[in-house]
Amino acid sequence: MSVWDDVVGQEPAVAELRGAALDPSRMTHAWLLTGPPGSGRSNAARAFAAALQCLEGGCGHCHACTTVLHGTHPDVTLVATEGVFIRVDTARPLVELAQRSPSEGRWRVIVVEDADRLNETSGNVLLKAIEEPPPRTVWLLCAPSPQDVLVTLRSRSRSVPLRVPPVDAVAELLVRRDGVDPHVAAVAARAAQSHIGIARRLARDPEARARRAKVLSLAPRVRGVGDAVLAAGELVETAQADAKAATEERDASERSALLRSLGAEGAATIPPALRAQVRQLDEDQKRRATRAQRDVLDRAMVDLLSLYRDVLVIQLGAGVELVNVEHEETVRTLAESSSPEQTLRRMDAVGVARTRLAGNVAPLLAVEAMAIALRPQG
Repeated sequence: MSVWDDVVGQEPAVAELRGAALDPSRMTHAWLLTGPPGSGRSNAARAFAAALQCLEGGCGHCHACTTVLHGTHPDVTLVATEGVFIRVDTARPLVELAQRSPSEGRWRVIVVEDADRLNETSGNVLLKAIEEPPPRTVWLLCAPSPQDVLVTLRSRSRSVPLRVPPVDAVAELLVRRDGVDPHVAAVAARAAQSHIGIARRLARDPEARARRAKVLSLAPRVRGVGDAVLAAGELVETAQADAKAATEERDASERSALLRSLGAEGAATIPPALRAQVRQLDEDQKRRATRAQRDVLDRAMVDLLSLYRDVLVIQLGAGVELVNVEHEETVRTLAESSSPEQTLRRMDAVGVARTRLAGNVAPLLAVEAMAIALRPQG
């Protein structure tokens, strides 16, 4: 067993990171781990953080390894955001933290899991700390691609690219780590297009599989503008419900904890002196809900793209395996009722909708425009 066991299909990256953990001459003060969603950037960063603290370079069973992997090591800080951006008030404390010597480990490690969400203001706050860190501080930045990170941060970090792991490797991980049935694991890994986190959710949650099937059913149902508008509304409502389900319990728990800490739990009205703190929590929770809804919608569009990719594979006779093997009948029906040019136009429409959502276009408008473009056209 080692800390690298769950970093699947990333042999070149693991070799580079493992070598740096074992050989100080191969170390650097700032790393940029990049790879497509689901490639395991966060897993690789945590494994590297554990390897840096471990005297054996990541044995997987010592106190340093286990505490890092469980998120309890005092010298390893994990930073992630549930908002659209990492804000300045999150970045500033990291600058101060980076100046401190490690309290018990070999390194002070700061992992920024969403470095692509650093905007110019928060990124510039971190710039000096990343540019000139103390000798025992290491920054691990994670992002989908180098281009997603501010150029000032990118130029001061050593880049380690991760790739999409093979479907078989993801399925094997689900079987080994989570005890998933091999057939279910293989279907989930393929449907998730090797996205490890989504594959795990699909493999373990029948409701997640049902929601995905519902999204894929949108494509053959859209026959005209009316169908498109109804389907778009349904998709956005489903995303809102999923986002609410994911955040509602946590929101209530956070609000209760805040009121208790302020001595206002059970009060009929919140005292004026405390309202600013409660209002700040409400704003943070709204930002989290907005990102959760956007993430759910984006994933639905990735699933639609995978369906149209399969349609194109059939139309072109490419002879490669389908992503959506359990929806082969739908794929073949769509392939027979349209041309490759129509399929490509539909894929373009989904891509445009994803871009619009990332640009803060109202979700319903973006999804309606996409759904209308998916209808059969002569």
